[in-house]
Amino acid sequence: MDRRRLEVLRAIVQDYVSTQEPVGSKALVERHNLGVSPATIRNDMAALEEDGYIHQPHTSAGRVPTDKGYRLFVDRLSSVKPLSSAERNAIHAFLGGAVDLDDVVYRTVRLLAQITRQVAVVQYPSLSRSAVRHVELVAITPSRVMLVLITDTGRVEQRFVETIPLGESTLADLRARLNALIVGHRLADVPGRVEDFAEQFVHEDRPAVDALVAALLEVIVEQREERVVLGGTANLARFRQDFPDTIGPVLEALEEQMVLLKLLGETTGPSTLTVRIGHETGYEGLSSTSVVTSGYGRDGDTVAQLGVLGPTRMDYPGTMGAVSAVARYVGRILDQA
Repeated sequence: MDRRRLEVLRAIVQDYVSTQEPVGSKALVERHNLGVSPATIRNDMAALEEDGYIHQPHTSAGRVPTDKGYRLFVDRLSSVKPLSSAERNAIHAFLGGAVDLDDVVYRTVRLLAQITRQVAVVQYPSLSRSAVRHVELVAITPSRVMLVLITDTGRVEQRFVETIPLGESTLADLRARLNALIVGHRLADVPGRVEDFAEQFVHEDRPAVDALVAALLEVIVEQREERVVLGGTANLARFRQDFPDTIGPVLEALEEQMVLLKLLGETTGPSTLTVRIGHETGYEGLSSTSVVTSGYGRDGDTVAQLGVLGPTRMDYPGTMGAVSAVARYVGRILDQA
């Protein structure tokens, strides 16, 4: 596409997003310094419509972008909209006050929903991409032990295990050996590393060791299902006119955990943005929405995804800038954990 027609498309997208009204050639002449006559703009709009980038919603109306038009607009963005210093300071202060991983995730959801005024989705750091930071064994009673698994991404999982009575020295030895064996290793590698762990101990202690190892493996296996937190659903009420029939299918899709995980998409690099527009989401009920996502992580390694969902009539530069900035901040928090 030649540069002038791209500028006309960009102006149509910007005006439609801000005014919620179809855009005509007269409005483009008045609002934008395109450097050409109204007749030339009309010709450009006719060409854009013929190529499927814009369409006329009803007779005698201006034009609105199609999914194809939004896609070209996003693909040709030279940069995303940077956050103001006040917004950056607010993000830093709000996320910096988190006390644990749960707090980080819930603060992130609230923050994204508030900044973008859309629906925010945040995935918990995946255990499958996490490593062991520490395993704690705490004697609750002589025959009951609490096993606590702490990952390098801040996730904390615990189990209570009934065992034969264990002395404090035996428990301390077991704790030290277990940590020496698996700390720093990926959770996916733990089963292989603890396969013969009980053989290090005297025969009478092996049932207790087996029970604790089984509990550890249970934590790893049971938590394979990823967790997603959703926030800001009420923001959709601001965009009722953007949903041609009803907002119902959108709300129904957002209730499904697996849909949310698929919307977040495949793992990308930290702060690598992905934008899916309309039917690119893969769900008919979400064909009038767009999803902007980014990976976040620590030490350059992605551990999960976050993003926002809103109507296709979205402030893409602003939304992409906010999602990218929040992903970077969350990654820094994990690095400092």
